[in-house]
Amino acid sequence: MAEREASTSKAIERVVALANGKGGVGKTTTVANVGGYAALAGAKVLLVDLDPQGDLARDLGYEPQTGQELFNALITGTAPRVLTEVRENLDVIPGGQALEDIQGLMVSRAGRNDAGDFGDLLYAVLAPIAEAYDLILLDTPPGERTLVEGAFAVSTAVVIPTRSDDASLDGVERVARRFMAVRERNPALQLAGVVLFGVGPRSLRLERSVRHSLQEMLSDVAPVFNTRIRNLESASADARKKGLLFYELEGAATDAQKQRLKALRAGEKPAEEFFARSAGDLAEEYEQLTGEILRRLNQIESENL
Repeated sequence: MAEREASTSKAIERVVALANGKGGVGKTTTVANVGGYAALAGAKVLLVDLDPQGDLARDLGYEPQTGQELFNALITGTAPRVLTEVRENLDVIPGGQALEDIQGLMVSRAGRNDAGDFGDLLYAVLAPIAEAYDLILLDTPPGERTLVEGAFAVSTAVVIPTRSDDASLDGVERVARRFMAVRERNPALQLAGVVLFGVGPRSLRLERSVRHSLQEMLSDVAPVFNTRIRNLESASADARKKGLLFYELEGAATDAQKQRLKALRAGEKPAEEFFARSAGDLAEEYEQLTGEILRRLNQIESENL
């Protein structure tokens, strides 16, 4: 990957920020599973956790981090700590609570002419290592404008996950405003699309209504992806509890079911390790969504060229 030539842009190719102005809309889960599927397909993927909550650790099953190492790298412009091979072809720069201090850092540096903003700091950290990756996904927090706009400043595309409730749709509008605020600085930035997350399997009328509302809001700027991620609370709880991606959970749940049947045949009490009997639907949906996002990125790259 290479830096864009435009002097007003600090975008890095194949960097995608996931954002919504409201929490609980599936950003982190989407980052983890789309990144996981892209890696499974053979792409070299880096996930960057810019959320002070650091919840990407739950989805991927690595030890939660403080975020201090990423914070220090941002301050000094040095190489960040990268957790390598969290999955095959999948690396992670972990976040954590220390990133809450970014806003204060930016305020303290505001009077310095050469200080730069958070986008500049993030670019200095990511640009030297970006060439090693085919795809970089940034997980952003819902309420930190500094972190979100900084992520947009180095990205070529934004994906917006949203639930169907009004508060989540309001969050889409907030992200759209932040997107427009960064476009002047980073004209390479494109809105890749919106993902409907947590949709009830029988809520077809609601889904059609939400899609219509989003399409009116976005006009022709970006699509609402055809794939929507359904609401399967038991499988989602299992995935986070075990630190498994959904395609991994499918196999683990099948193995657990075999063990339960074996225990029953032996007259023993089976262990109840999983709430869900299967995660096949979610695994398939994330596979399809990954394909849609990657095709959209190819389209954006062609348009930018």
